[in-house]
Amino acid sequence: MITTHVLDTARGIPAAGVKIEIHRVKFDGTMELFKSSETNDDGRSAEALVSTDELQEGVYQITFFMGRYFESTRSNENTSVFIDQVPVRFTVSNTSAHYHVPLLASPYGYTTYRGS
Repeated sequence: MITTHVLDTARGIPAAGVKIEIHRVKFDGTMELFKSSETNDDGRSAEALVSTDELQEGVYQITFFMGRYFESTRSNENTSVFIDQVPVRFTVSNTSAHYHVPLLASPYGYTTYRGS
């Protein structure tokens, strides 16, 4: 299955209310929307983005809509939001494995990795 969570590293808390989309990337490079979700108070989607039964080998892309989130959490009108959307593209080669793709983000940078 594919799961995720989002942490706001600037504030040191889970990022609640972040819109997330996951797409399957087809062989011709076009993308097919698989699911749209939003993070809960713990920074996680309520359910797996792709369940074990739905998971297929291939390329997927999770897009995190961080700009809206950072706009809503801004405490200073003089600060701008640099990061808008964060696309994370990865390959699923083992459909029985768990792919956990967390995002650690601040208004000016982010990192991701394959978690457990």
